[in-house]
Amino acid sequence: MSRGRLVVHGHFYQPSRSDPFSGQVPADPSAAPAHDWTARVSAEAYRPNAERGNLGHLSWDVGPTLAGWLVDGDPVAYRGFVDGDRGTHGIAQPFHHTILPLASAADRRTEIRWGLRDFAWRFGRSAIGAWLPETAVDLPTLRMLVEAGIKHTILAPWQVIGEGTDTRRPYRVELGGGRSIIVALYDRELSSAISFEPSATSDADGFARERIQPRFAVEPLPDDERPLALIATDGELYGHHQPFRELFLERLVQPRPDQMDRGFDISSLADVLMEPAGHPFRPIEIVERTSWSCHHGVLRWSGECPDAADGRWKAPLRAALERLAAGIDVASEALTARMPGAPNLWAARDAYVDVVIGAQSGQAFAARWIGSADRLGADEPGADEPGADEPGADGPAFLSLMEAQRWRLAMFASDGWYWEDPARPETASVLRAAARAARLVDGLVPSSLERRLLEDLALFSSPGQRIDGAELYRRALAEVGQPVSG
Repeated sequence: MSRGRLVVHGHFYQPSRSDPFSGQVPADPSAAPAHDWTARVSAEAYRPNAERGNLGHLSWDVGPTLAGWLVDGDPVAYRGFVDGDRGTHGIAQPFHHTILPLASAADRRTEIRWGLRDFAWRFGRSAIGAWLPETAVDLPTLRMLVEAGIKHTILAPWQVIGEGTDTRRPYRVELGGGRSIIVALYDRELSSAISFEPSATSDADGFARERIQPRFAVEPLPDDERPLALIATDGELYGHHQPFRELFLERLVQPRPDQMDRGFDISSLADVLMEPAGHPFRPIEIVERTSWSCHHGVLRWSGECPDAADGRWKAPLRAALERLAAGIDVASEALTARMPGAPNLWAARDAYVDVVIGAQSGQAFAARWIGSADRLGADEPGADEPGADEPGADGPAFLSLMEAQRWRLAMFASDGWYWEDPARPETASVLRAAARAARLVDGLVPSSLERRLLEDLALFSSPGQRIDGAELYRRALAEVGQPVSG
């Protein structure tokens, strides 16, 4: 029997808690003694796992917005991810943790491109794998991943259909046009045990002996194929959701030489998903518009499903933000069409991630898209003369539009819909992002986007607080010192 391979994947992500108006993270007394919950989770999970070297032995993805916070918020944890990648351990993640099957085609592309650019900027290499937010999947999203250079992803076992499906082997999903992507299915029982059974993770050696080894002892795979056990959980589990579980993880993925041979090897995701020459992985089909944390497809983020006792607020909130997004897009296209060179709004938006992550200054970005050098052409006479790299009078307006697009994307982060009631910090965060985007555009054209947003938000209510969405919006802004008229 071929020797088994264990891959442990951690999905590291926190909702962005930054105020889009000031860039600061407001203090949250409920996170005491930490300043806020991102800081607390980092102190309890990210930093301990970095210090113990676990990030150099896991497969993992780290949310771009979280990684941006870690740079200054917890440099030790950030360095743990950078050093722990080792050219193989990290996979990318779309930028704002948006449920991609619910997003427009343009938004999906931008989220994927921003996520891949952020990954390359931080880790010095192109990602070959990507984690889909909430593993929410459909074929168009997989095609976009492949178009962007991604070769593999991770899904839950109930997100695929096929005779004789076995999570101990990888599969290939055909996407049409000669394209395909490799899919690894995580082990449901092992992942659930680690996530939801605290007693199961009290002893790493016992877990390896009693839970993992039996996965490799059952009927061998055909052709003596090496079996895989993939464990996928939230990264916050190891130290935050379950205190001291970074110690369990260390013992599990960093076995010492003096330990008894456990009968399986610790592997990287990239290694186990590399197809042997002449032996392509078996084909499988996905179940479209499904996810790992909602057994009702993607309803948790778009409508009513049993995950919430009263989810009647979810569809109206999404509709309100989609109408706002459409208004922002129409105004943005009209304004950019009148700017020097009539820059392509969507291409510029895709490139604006460099400003967001700090790879390029706003002034240099504006000059690139509407500056003199851009209009002349880089090789034409005068392109390198003084002033050729200045964005001109339209620069501030162009950058305001890009910032509006940035926050318009951020307002679709999945956290705003995940819980049972919109009267929560996560929904307040997406509402503040919406406010920032609307106000930036309203400041450039007489569009009244914020007023119309308030009218739409008034169409739903919080089940617990018995107040409408417009009042939730006012309270969310009041928390960061932003008044709302009307």
